[in-house]
Amino acid sequence: MTKRNHSGVSEVFDFTKEFKEKSETAEPCCNNCSHTTTKHQPRMPNIKIFSGSSHTDLAEKIAHRLGTHLGKVVSRKFSNQETCVEIGESVRGEDVYIVQSGCGSINDNLMELLIMIHACKIASSHRVTALIPLFPYARQDKKDKSRAPISAKLVANMLSIAGADHIITMDLHASQIQGFFDIPVDNLYAEPAVLKWIRENIEGWKNSVIVSPDAGGAKRVTSIADRLNVDFALIHKERKRANEVDRMVLVGDVKERVAILVDDMADTCGTICCAADKLVMAGASKVYAILTHGILSGPALSRINKAPFEAVVVTNTTPQEEHCAESDKIKV
Repeated sequence: MTKRNHSGVSEVFDFTKEFKEKSETAEPCCNNCSHTTTKHQPRMPNIKIFSGSSHTDLAEKIAHRLGTHLGKVVSRKFSNQETCVEIGESVRGEDVYIVQSGCGSINDNLMELLIMIHACKIASSHRVTALIPLFPYARQDKKDKSRAPISAKLVANMLSIAGADHIITMDLHASQIQGFFDIPVDNLYAEPAVLKWIRENIEGWKNSVIVSPDAGGAKRVTSIADRLNVDFALIHKERKRANEVDRMVLVGDVKERVAILVDDMADTCGTICCAADKLVMAGASKVYAILTHGILSGPALSRINKAPFEAVVVTNTTPQEEHCAESDKIKV
């Protein structure tokens, strides 16, 4: 939430003692003593966590899980729309983590992240880790036609030059993006959470089929299918242009079975909605979709509401409150 201080500066993040007070309780140091000691949640030593403006809720949950609190950051824009970020506390010698997802106003958020990294680096922090749940420009990972840019490589260069020592991200659109960096990159996977959700929420999952909406996700669905000991299928798609699917061909049998579509991200949802229609036409009894990154831009929600999904499950790598309010099929 944006607040203004007495000098008129817009403060995006300014956390006070309230968070600490919630995590601390006073109790007697012994049974026969009137003195009290403060009981703290376990805290990671020498760690400072800062949040960009893209996904503060996730950053707060991470800090709470680690038994600490978010550091103070003031972010504002000048009248010409330049971004200015001020780190509100000392980071000298600290292990700094900056949480910023590639969602919302992507270009502004990316620039904010770069400035935060640079600010911490020149303030003598020991190490700066950029925690980027949804990596921006991840779909532009190869030169697939003449004069096309490899924007994911450009973003990797920018992060390294800004001063990042370590990158943590989740379910990269293409694993090769890790090779764009000369610094350590940890690509986390949503697969354990996907397996847990399937086992706990889908009746008859033992007779299900894990389906990839495109050939590029075949490795992902085969891994999940092997862990569940069920069959898998895939859909071959042909595109006329970006975000527009021309034709789909189903490879596999889903007749009278539960079909579970699994993909790393969904933007306008044209692909997964066409895939759901294709699976119903092929005889699937129920269709679910499980997505790591639910971007859900443009006509995505109206398409999901019209599609034959039982549920569309997403993670919280991007904010989902508004999406859940507009569609009861969205599950986080």
